[in-house]
Amino acid sequence: MGSYISKIFGASPVAPIQEHMEICYKAAKELIVFFEAVNSANWEKVTASREKIVGLENEADDAKKQIRMQLSQALFMPVARGDLLDLVLVQDKIPNLARDISGVVIGRQMQIPQALQTQFIAFVKRNVDAAKGARKTIRELDELYETGFRGAEAELVAKLINELDRLENETDEQQAKIRNLLFTMEKDLHPVDVMFLYRVIESVGDIGNMAERIGRRLELLMNH
Repeated sequence: MGSYISKIFGASPVAPIQEHMEICYKAAKELIVFFEAVNSANWEKVTASREKIVGLENEADDAKKQIRMQLSQALFMPVARGDLLDLVLVQDKIPNLARDISGVVIGRQMQIPQALQTQFIAFVKRNVDAAKGARKTIRELDELYETGFRGAEAELVAKLINELDRLENETDEQQAKIRNLLFTMEKDLHPVDVMFLYRVIESVGDIGNMAERIGRRLELLMNH
């Protein structure tokens, strides 16, 4: 009976979207391993971590393509296909950022200045916390979908979205402090290194921004 209904109405795209977010979170989380290895100048471990991030980014791309295909085949859904696809595209920016960040660092054999390392790792971890919060919110998507994005489940997700806002504000504050600290070091660093450090800091902060945008996308779905 289940397969018969799926043929008529189309399979729910929710589980693949949740699986995609799981991959995205893993890519973000691997940045902690990556930068801890960078700070230890363990370039063999850095390279292995980078390869893992690239593999996860490729996996996320494959999952995204499958979701697109499934969305095109689904007949009846409580929300617009385009809104769900927009959600997936925002999720997908997280592994893209992890790939780009790791690529810049390993390509230039970058070193995080020692005086910046502790705050920088804390900053990376807080952005990963934001990605984890987005994953937690997306894990509620199946319940939201079944309830038509209404009711008590929507209220729960609204609270999770507020938490994402709080985390994103924290990462913004941390980013400002790290940029200010780097500014005081600029005269002692090579100008090109400084330029790429600012770029990496901004890109790490964008992970928190993407997590917050995932919340905004869910908010739009609930307000459809």
